[in-house]
Amino acid sequence: MNALHDFILMIIGPDGQAKELTLLQISIRGLIIFIAGLTMVRVGDRRSLSQKTAFDAIFIVLLGSMLSRAINGAAPFFPTIGAGVILVFIHRGFAFVAFRSHWFGKVIKGVDETLVRNGEIIWKTMAQCLVSKHDLEEDLRLDAKTEDISEIRVARLERSGDISFIKKERS
Repeated sequence: MNALHDFILMIIGPDGQAKELTLLQISIRGLIIFIAGLTMVRVGDRRSLSQKTAFDAIFIVLLGSMLSRAINGAAPFFPTIGAGVILVFIHRGFAFVAFRSHWFGKVIKGVDETLVRNGEIIWKTMAQCLVSKHDLEEDLRLDAKTEDISEIRVARLERSGDISFIKKERS
């Protein structure tokens, strides 16, 4: 068992001693963490890669931050990978509960807010969500392909932070 431990230590270098790691050891750590991280995200929730909500964005940032410490030797290599796996299961578990419970989903993922109804801007909601008229107009041009707010039946600030538009039906 000591021979295996010594071999692994030679390949990935010592934990907690970032100054003692060679370029090759950091590269090998990076490769292993890349494969482990990719596996974790693929097993976890592919949707989190698109960062649909703050819930998903925080997960990706935490996972990346945690795993990076294993690459540079600032944290123990294998326990950090284990903690990453646990973080994936926590994210997956919360997503499962949010799928089953609308209330819990609203708590961790947020709710959408209506910004425009029947061509009329709802200024109070715009102010509460800190969406400026210029932000709304930019998304109106980019996503709804119009500059005329009166063409919009409803516009919502989605949980992801994107603004979605549904145009009025033409008569």
